[in-house]
Amino acid sequence: MKKNIFLPVIVLALLGFSACTPDPDPVSTGSENELYLEKVVPNYVENTVVTIYKLLADESIDLYEALVSLKAEKSAANLQKAAEEWIVARKYWEQSEAFLFGAAADFGIDPHIDTWPLDKNALIAELSNAEHIAAMAGEDGPAWAGEKLGPGLLGFHGIEYILFEQGQVKSNVSSISDNELIYAVAVAGDLRNQCIRLEAAWAGIDNVSEEKQQIIEEFDLVITIGGRQNYGDNMKSAGKVGSTYKTITDAAEDIIQGCIDIADEVATMKIGKPNSGDDIHYIESPYSYNSTKDFVDNIESIRFAYLGGVETRNESMHAFFEKVNKNLDAEILAAIDNAVVAINAIRNFETNPSSAEATAAIEVVNELTGILEGAVTELRKAVQ
Repeated sequence: MKKNIFLPVIVLALLGFSACTPDPDPVSTGSENELYLEKVVPNYVENTVVTIYKLLADESIDLYEALVSLKAEKSAANLQKAAEEWIVARKYWEQSEAFLFGAAADFGIDPHIDTWPLDKNALIAELSNAEHIAAMAGEDGPAWAGEKLGPGLLGFHGIEYILFEQGQVKSNVSSISDNELIYAVAVAGDLRNQCIRLEAAWAGIDNVSEEKQQIIEEFDLVITIGGRQNYGDNMKSAGKVGSTYKTITDAAEDIIQGCIDIADEVATMKIGKPNSGDDIHYIESPYSYNSTKDFVDNIESIRFAYLGGVETRNESMHAFFEKVNKNLDAEILAAIDNAVVAINAIRNFETNPSSAEATAAIEVVNELTGILEGAVTELRKAVQ
């Protein structure tokens, strides 16, 4: 709409007078807010996504090497080390689940490495299959496992079954068979490959270590689709030619939507299914009893995404909403804190998923989901 420049003299005088009075709280325009998102999105990519995926990839290498050592020497110390590495790798994976879009979704990595419950009957059959055990014991064991074993036998939970029992590291290392360790090493190798793939897919092949580049080449791991730029550059260049994101706002919305998706999954699926009795076997980490830690780390993933990083927290969605709607920003921060407190109040989830504390946690996490859904609407409104 064109402005009418023929304003009455008195209006111009009033405007001139008001211009002399400083605005104590200037309201930013939609274009200013959109420009700010051009700082938020790259910071999110580098300090949240790439940072977490690098930690995950590094720890997955350590987990693989710890299992190789345990296979070479079945000692209590090596078993303890492998179990500790599993817990740390598990933490970083769960802390990545607020950004399961992109490579994790496009390459099916999430179900590949984190399907539960474990198909225990199929695993028992695999462990007695001499031909398959020989294949897993070979130099290409990780590739064979990744290609031939189904999701119900791969990833974190197969390894968890080998290392843990009833919430504890197995007390007798000699009870772990040689075939179980062959299987665990092969699956851990595949897990390592997928985690390295995630880092490289977002950071770019040239920005990962030489060791990781060699693994990507050796196992012929695909990290981009159809010649596209890497996922990090694709998101950072939102709104520009070559990006799959039409606007920078679309990319920012994905940040929030990723948080919504994992909050909803924690409430309705991870806690909700066993809590309601819909599926009492739908326990995420049933051998290590790590489930509530998984849930908390999922919420921490939301926190990292919202605050703009694990350590470096400069331009962020938090800063954006603090700028455009302070009340909503405060609600989001409080809802994240409340969710962590409610989940930490759950006791013995693996053996008592229907507890009052678990039921209460579902309600609190659902509140977080609802507030985040409102943030999507507010985001769109702020850039109009």
